[in-house]
Parts: sequence; structure tokens; C-alpha cells
Amino acid sequence: MAPRTHRRLMTRTSHARLDTQTGNIFGIVAGRVGLREGVIPRDRKGSIPERGCMEGGSMKTLLLTDIHDALRSRRGGNSSQQKDRRGRKPILLALAVVGALTACSGEKPPQTIRIDGSSTVFPLSKAMAEEFRKANPAVQFAIDFSGTAGGFRKFCAGEVDIADASRPIKSAESEQCKARQIEYIEVPVAFDSLSVVVNAKNTFVDCLTVKELKTMWEPAAEGRIGDWQQIRASFPAQPIALFGPGKDSGTFDYFTLAIVGTEGGSRRDFTASEDDMVIESGVAADPNALGYFGYAYYQANKDKVKLAAVDGGHGCITPSAQTVADATYVPLSRPLFIYVNVAAAARPEVKAFARFYLRPESTQYVTRIGYVPLSTAALGMQASRFEKGVTGSLFGGHGSVLGVKLDWFDTDDEEKIKAQLVQ
Repeated sequence: MAPRTHRRLMTRTSHARLDTQTGNIFGIVAGRVGLREGVIPRDRKGSIPERGCMEGGSMKTLLLTDIHDALRSRRGGNSSQQKDRRGRKPILLALAVVGALTACSGEKPPQTIRIDGSSTVFPLSKAMAEEFRKANPAVQFAIDFSGTAGGFRKFCAGEVDIADASRPIKSAESEQCKARQIEYIEVPVAFDSLSVVVNAKNTFVDCLTVKELKTMWEPAAEGRIGDWQQIRASFPAQPIALFGPGKDSGTFDYFTLAIVGTEGGSRRDFTASEDDMVIESGVAADPNALGYFGYAYYQANKDKVKLAAVDGGHGCITPSAQTVADATYVPLSRPLFIYVNVAAAARPEVKAFARFYLRPESTQYVTRIGYVPLSTAALGMQASRFEKGVTGSLFGGHGSVLGVKLDWFDTDDEEKIKAQLVQ
């Protein structure tokens, strides 16, 4: 995953033609911003119509700086005695350039698509945004992660357009949205095989049972279970260093429900973070460490940490696309979501991005990141629900739900899905 400093995705300039005579100053400015023959970049064929032609005041500032530097160069310095009338025409013409670039027929600049939430879904939304912008360079993105719960708080406060989530929305979160009159469309986008990892140099852990993981992570283990030999007699008498997501994480919610039996039920004496790279770094640095996070983070760091198989009652199963598809990697296989604000979805750039997410062609980015894509049929069903503006959650506000299978979303029969949840 990209470090925090690289999370924010911004656009380049939009495109328009400008015909003017600005002499050497225009040439200098054009050279600075990459213009040739008086042309600044233009809408690519097939891209979303842009609401504006420039990125607010940033380009104006750049141009004015270059104009100032150019004039100083022409005058040979900044002495007040060197001011003369010859500089006035270039100034006026150069400012005309700035005005033309920023005005662009009086249209407003494109709005930023704001996304926050799950650190598990973050690399997927980031990859989707990067690919989307190749055809739509005028669309701006601000993507961050604060955990699924943190993302929903921002989403239901109207601060973001899309919430990334590694579990379904809870009823309390849905009520927060309702109080602010924020409606949402729930969109399943992929499946994850939540992964348990140990240090790459660990030679004794290859597989752990759900019971052993519970012994390690349940609240009763706090201050009592701190040695590997307490987990299995054949393990060495070495201290366990535990790393895991914080309480705002949907991965924390799901893991505690699946392993401990109660959502949120966990010992507290472990290194917690909503940033999965902190977990990865901690496990990679300590030979006795164990942690858990989304499979994408294992795939990106498989030379630094070691994957442990999980025995959910049917033998040791390693997370993979195949074991998610055939529902054998239990109980740590789970769906991933984006939640789209209905009002934001009325904006053309947000609607186009959601459609891009659900294209069958976009499954290559899901696979590349390390997750399991929905089937073509399921993507079609979800795209149809999005176009119809179907609001609310299929999951009854329960938050994390166990046993959801990849093929459940192949149908648009909501009652059938809800019946499976009851079972």
C-alpha cells in the first residue's frame, strides 16, 4: 500500500485552445506548463465533460509567478528605476492568458470525489481511481482511510461522497445517516480472504485452528496468554507479540466475530492500528509476532511476512481466490463494499466512477490488488441496483455477517439473500 503521504490523488490541467499574442512571456509560461503551439491539453475522447478548465487557483499562481520571473529577466532585475512602458503590454497580455485559462467560458472547476473508510478497500479504490483518471484526467480524487467505522462517521456527516467498508453498515451508523438526511447505495465490489500472518522467519507456525486463534485473541487472554507454548504444546516457549487493527476497523469487527464469537470482543494488550502497514511492519520486525489484515497487504509484502493457513473445522486452508470461490476458507472470507451517497451519485463524475468500479473489465484491478472479483452476473446485478438508485442495506444493519458466499450476489432477489443471512 502507498504510504499516507501518497494517498491524495489530484488531477492535472484540463484542456482548451488559446489563441493570443503574448510574445516571449507567453512562450516562457507555455514552456513552464508544457504547452506547445498555443495549445493546452484538451478533453480526451470518451472522457467525462469537464465542469472547468483549470484546477482552481493553483495554475493561476504558477502562471503569475512565471510572468513575474519573466519580466524580471527581461528588465535585468527588480530595480524600480528599470520600470518602463515596454513591460506593460506583456503584463496585460499575460494576464489575459491567465484569465482565459481560469475562466474557460465561466464554467466551474470539477468537484473532487472524496472517499474514506476501510484500509482494506483503500488500495482497491486507489487503483480504480488511478485507472479511471487515465480517461478522465479532469476528475479529482481525495482518498484516505480511517477504518470502516471512521469512514462511516465521515460519510454520515456528509464529509465524503463514498465510504469504503470491509463490513456492512450497522444500524446505529445508518441512523446517523438518516438523521442527516443522507441516503446511500450499498455496492458489494469484491471478496477478501482475511489473512493471518507471522514473521517470515517463523519456522513453527504453518497452520492455526480457529480455537487456537480464539485462545490467543479473546478478552480472557489479556494478561494471561503471552507465550506461544500456551497456544500449542509443541510451540516454543517464546513470547507472542500481537499486532492487529484498531476498533474503528471493519477488519477488527469481522475478525473478532468470526474468531472470538462476539463483534468487538478482543484482548486489548496488543499493538493496534487502522493502518495495515503498521501491522505489517510490526510483524515483519519481530520473530515472535502474529497479526491479521486483508489479503492485499500480504500479497504486497509476502517477502516480509509468512501466511498461516486456518483450520475452521475442515483442515488447514490457505486463503486464495479458489478457496474464497469454493467457500472452503472459513470463517475468514468476507465481502467488501463501497457506499455511495445518493446526492453525490447525481454528479456525473461520481456516477461514472461507480459505473467504472462495476464494469466487468475492471475486475483485473481487483485481482491485481489481491482480492476476488464478483462474477460478471453479480456485477450486472449490482450495476442495475445502482442505476435504479436502490437505497439501504441488504444486511439488516447487523454489521459483520459470517458465511456470505461469493455467488450470493449473482441474483437480484433480495429476499433470497436475506433468507440466506437468517440461515
